[in-house]
Amino acid sequence: MNHPDRQPLLLTPGPLTTNPATRRAMDRDWGSRDTDFIALTARVRRRLEELAGGGDGAFVAVPLQGSGTFVVEATLGTMVPRDGKVLVLINGAYGRRMATMLDIMGRAHSTVSCAEDEPVTGAMVEAALAGDDAITHVAAVHCETTSGILNPIEEIATVVAQHGKRLLIDAMSSFGAIAIDPARVPFSAVMASSNKCLEGVPGIGFAILRASDLAGAAGNAHSLSLDLHAQWQGFEKNGQWRFTPPTHVLAAFDAALARHEGEGGVDGRFQRYSANCEALVAGMRALGFQTLLPDHLQAPIIVTFLAPSEPGFSFQRFYDLLHARGFAIYPGKLTEADSFRVGCIGDLDADDLRAAVAAIGEVMDEALTPEKPRRTASVPQSTSEIETVTQ
Repeated sequence: MNHPDRQPLLLTPGPLTTNPATRRAMDRDWGSRDTDFIALTARVRRRLEELAGGGDGAFVAVPLQGSGTFVVEATLGTMVPRDGKVLVLINGAYGRRMATMLDIMGRAHSTVSCAEDEPVTGAMVEAALAGDDAITHVAAVHCETTSGILNPIEEIATVVAQHGKRLLIDAMSSFGAIAIDPARVPFSAVMASSNKCLEGVPGIGFAILRASDLAGAAGNAHSLSLDLHAQWQGFEKNGQWRFTPPTHVLAAFDAALARHEGEGGVDGRFQRYSANCEALVAGMRALGFQTLLPDHLQAPIIVTFLAPSEPGFSFQRFYDLLHARGFAIYPGKLTEADSFRVGCIGDLDADDLRAAVAAIGEVMDEALTPEKPRRTASVPQSTSEIETVTQ
C-alpha cells in the first residue's frame, strides 16, 4: 500500500499501522454530550451490530473505554452471575488471562488446557461439560494471539449449545476479518477492540451481546466502571457514555469502520489478510524459517516463527536492525519455544509483507554477529509489558 508518511510499519498484533484517513478523523474536538457525538456513538454501535449479524435487535453492541482486556473482564463480570461457573478453554496467554480475571473477581471456574500449537476441540469441551453440571458459561478464544492458532469456534459452539450453556468468545484478533455467524456459532457475547482487524486506533473495547442475556445481567458486575449492563442502559436512556468517552478514538473508529465496509466487509478483509499471510509465510520459509503452526491451523492474523537455532542469534539485535529498516515485529509469547511473531493485519498489503521478508533476509547475517552494547529501539521485554500492549 502507499504509505506517504512512511513511519515504521507495525507488523504486530496491535496497535497497527492505520490509514491516514483514520488518523485524520481525530483532528477535531468533540463534546461528549453534543448531539453530533451522540449520533456518532449510535452509528458505531449500529455498524458493530450489523457486522456481528445482529442487525435485527437480537444483539446489542456495548463499547467501553480501554483496551480489549478491559472489555473481556467487563464481559465476564457482567454476563456471569456471581453464583455461575465458567469453563475456560486455554491454549495460550489469553485463555490463561481469562482464568486469572475470574480468580480475581471470585467467579467459580474450571479449565480445559492443551498445548499452544494445538486447537481446543469440541470433544474436549464435551468431556468437560458432561462431567460438571455446575458450569453455566464457556469462555473461548477464537484466534489465540499467543501463537496465531485458529480454534474451531463453530465446533465448540455446537457442543456448548447442545448442553444448554452460554458461550463467551474472545474474538479480539479475529472480529472483522474472520466471520462468526450467530446462526452457526450461537453465542452470548463476542468481545473485540478498535485496534485489531477493524484497523482503528487503541482506546475502545466492545462487546456484542445477546440482548436477552444482557437484560438479565443487572447486578452481576463486580465493578462500577466495568458494568456492561449499566453501560448499555446509559446508551439506551440518552445515547451517552456513563463516564468520559475517548472521543477522538471513537471518531477514528467510525472512519475505520467506513473503510472496512468499503473494502468489502469481513470477506474483503479476510482476503487481503490471507494474501498478506501467504506472502509472509512463503517468503520466510524460503529464507529457512519454520512456522510454529501447520498451515491448516494458521489464522491469517499473526504468524509465529521459531527463532534461528544459531547460538549467536539475538532477538533484540534482530528487532533493532529491522526497525531501522522500517519494520516493527513482536517477541514470541510461547512458554515452550523461542520464537517471534509477525503480524499480517493493519493497513498493509502483500507487497508490504514481501518487503518485510526482504529486510529480514538482509539483516540475518548482522543479527548473528555480536556487537558492542548500544542504544536500542524499545521492544517489550517482560510478559506483563507484552500483554499490556497486545490487547
